[in-house]
Amino acid sequence: MFTRHYKVWPKDLPKTMTLPQTSLFTNLAITAQRYPDHNAIIYYDTAFTYRELLADVEAMAGYLQEKGVKKGDRVLLYMQNSPQYVISYYAILRADAVVIPVNPMNRAAELEHYIADTGAQVCLAGQELASFITPLVANTNLDTVVIAAYSSYLRKPTDLELPAEVAASPAPISQPGCVAWEAALALNISPSAHTAGPDDLAVFPYSSGTTGAPKGCMHTHRSVMATAVHRAFWNLSTADTVQLATLPFFHVTGMTSSMNSPIYSGSTAVIMTRWDRTTAARLIERYQVTGWTNIVTMAVDFLSNPDLGQYDLSSLNTIGGGGAAMPEAIAAKLKTLTGLDYIEGYGLSETMAATHINPTGQPKAQCLGIPVFDVDSRIIDVETLEEKGPGEVGEIVSHGPQVTVGYWNRPADTEAAFIEIDGKRFFRTGDLAYYDEDGYFFMVDRVKRMINASGFKVWPSEVEGLMYRHPAIHEVCIISSPHEKRGETVKAVIVLSPDSEGATSEEDIIAWCKEEMAAYKVPAIVQFVDELPKSPTGKLMWRALQEAEWQAQG
Repeated sequence: MFTRHYKVWPKDLPKTMTLPQTSLFTNLAITAQRYPDHNAIIYYDTAFTYRELLADVEAMAGYLQEKGVKKGDRVLLYMQNSPQYVISYYAILRADAVVIPVNPMNRAAELEHYIADTGAQVCLAGQELASFITPLVANTNLDTVVIAAYSSYLRKPTDLELPAEVAASPAPISQPGCVAWEAALALNISPSAHTAGPDDLAVFPYSSGTTGAPKGCMHTHRSVMATAVHRAFWNLSTADTVQLATLPFFHVTGMTSSMNSPIYSGSTAVIMTRWDRTTAARLIERYQVTGWTNIVTMAVDFLSNPDLGQYDLSSLNTIGGGGAAMPEAIAAKLKTLTGLDYIEGYGLSETMAATHINPTGQPKAQCLGIPVFDVDSRIIDVETLEEKGPGEVGEIVSHGPQVTVGYWNRPADTEAAFIEIDGKRFFRTGDLAYYDEDGYFFMVDRVKRMINASGFKVWPSEVEGLMYRHPAIHEVCIISSPHEKRGETVKAVIVLSPDSEGATSEEDIIAWCKEEMAAYKVPAIVQFVDELPKSPTGKLMWRALQEAEWQAQG
C-alpha cells in the first residue's frame, strides 16, 4: 500500500472509509426523507426541494419501466445540465437500469455507436438535441425518446440571462416513438420495488483508447458511491453546502462533484445549463455558493471579467478542479480575489472522477494531489512494470473502490487495462507522472495518444475513423497543435484522393466535420500534404508529425 502521503493527510479525516452497502439511488431516497423541504436544486432562480425531486424521479422511473426498461438495461441520457438531467439520471437508477451519459456535442455517427454498443432502446433527450437522436428511432435499436424542454422547469421569473435552449418553449412532438417529458410524468406510474445493490451496474461513461471506437467504462453502484462519499468528506460538505454546478453532468467530474455528492450530503446544487461568467458571479452572490468545481478555462474566463469586483464572492470556501494544470499566475489571481487556493485533483472516466486530490490545507501548485481514501497508487515502468521510487517518471496505476470493473463488451481491452501488484488489481491509467518525497503526484506526459483541449479528451483514432467517411480523404492523421487558451487543439494532416485535389479546401473539410462530430473534436487546423510519414512496415508515424508540429510552433 502506498502510504508516503500519510504525513500530509488531512488531520480531521480518516485514511479509510466504509462505504454504504446500498445503491446510488438510495442516497436520494434517504436525503429526501431527512430533508424533504430543503432545496435540492436551484435553476435560474427556480428552486426544487428534495421532496419534489424524488417525486419526479419516481414518476419517470415508472414510465421507463412501463416502456419495457428492465434491470440491467442501458438507457441513454442525452441532455445538458438541468433539473431534468438529474431526474433522468436517478430515474434510470431507480428503475434498476444503467445510465449511459452522452456528451451533448455528440452527433449522428457517435449516437449510432452508443445505441449499437449498449443495445439501448430508450433515450431521454434535451429538446435542442432531439433532431439528432429522433431520426435514429427508425433505423436502430432505439424505440423511445423522451424529449425535455428545459424551460418547463423555470417556474418563477428571473432577471438572469438565459441560454437560448433554456428560454425555448416546448415544441410540439409528432415523431413516432417520441413523447414529451411532461406527458411521460403525467402518467404518474409507480415503479416496482427498487432492487439494485452495490455490485449492480449503474453508469457507463464512455472513454476512448488509443485504438477503436469509444468504449463504456462499467461502473457499479459501489464505484460511483465511492467518489460521491469521498468528495463529500474531503470537502466537509453538509446539507448547508451550496455547490455551483457548471461542469457538464455527462462528465464524471461534474457528475460526481455537482450532482451525486451533493445529493449524498443533502446539499443544494445551483445548476447552469451553459457557462456564463457573469451569471456565475451573480449566482455565487445571490445564493451564497460555498463550493465550485470547474476546469481551468472556466476559472480563467471568470477571473477575466472586468466587472468581477462588484460581486460578493465571500461565501466561497472551496474552489478546484482538474482536466489541466492551473497556471500559477491564474492561481495567484484567484488567491488574491478570494483568499482560496485552487485545489487540483486527478481522475479518469475509468475511476469515476478523482483518485487523487490535493489536501485543502497543504496543496501544491500544478499537482495532481495525493491518493484519496483507500486508493493505492503506484508509479511503474511502462515496459518492465517495475515499481519506481520518488522523482522517477513512470505510468500511474491505481487500485481503489472507484475503479471501473472493466469495459463493456470488451474483455481484451479490460484484460490489457489491468495488472496485478501485491495481489491487488491495478488500473493502468496511461498517464506518465512521478511522486515527490511527500507523496504528491505530478503529471509529466501521456502514454496514450490523446489530445487535451480545454479539459476535453480528444482521441485521434476516433476522429480519424470519423473523417475517413469523407469521400475526398485518402489518408488522415490527427495530432495536437499548441493553443494559447485551450492548451492543445486538434489538427488534421490530410492526403486528399487524386480526384479531389484542387476541388476540396481546408474550409470544406472543417465544415463537414462540424456536421459529423462533436465540436471539441473538430479540427481547428487542416493541412494538406502529399504523403504521411510511415515506418518500413507501413505503420503511420504519427509521433514524428506531432513532434514536428510542436517544434514548428515553438
